[in-house]
Amino acid sequence: MTKNHEIPITDSDFIGSLIPQKRPMVMVDKMMAFGENFITAGLTLHPENIFVKNTYLQESGILEHIAQSIALYTGYRYYLMNKPAPTGYIGAIKTASVFGLPKTQDQLVTKVSVMQEFAGVTLVSAISEVNRKTVATAEMKTILAV
Repeated sequence: MTKNHEIPITDSDFIGSLIPQKRPMVMVDKMMAFGENFITAGLTLHPENIFVKNTYLQESGILEHIAQSIALYTGYRYYLMNKPAPTGYIGAIKTASVFGLPKTQDQLVTKVSVMQEFAGVTLVSAISEVNRKTVATAEMKTILAV
């Protein structure tokens, strides 16, 4: 792989190489922005998504999308350092509020801000939107597997 990927990145194989989840659990399909302490990730919702019920993405799917957005941030950072993407997991959900459920064909966009990172633990704040309308917010802690 070369390091000259232009953002946005929509190559599903490349995105898949940056996160530990595999189909059918993949809940991110694009990286729209990336920086030192942030990422914006997206997902186009399809009817066959395992978190979709009656054409709506369920709350658990939104939280998984947020967690995978964090994984994408970490995986891309490691990629830029020529290291393999690490495996991690949700350590804690400090707060989570869901204000609406996205429908199939919606574009779910999540903006993650890294608040703190230390010893494999990342604390983030996230806002998920559909058509620039907030559908969820969360503060989450992820932990890299040792």
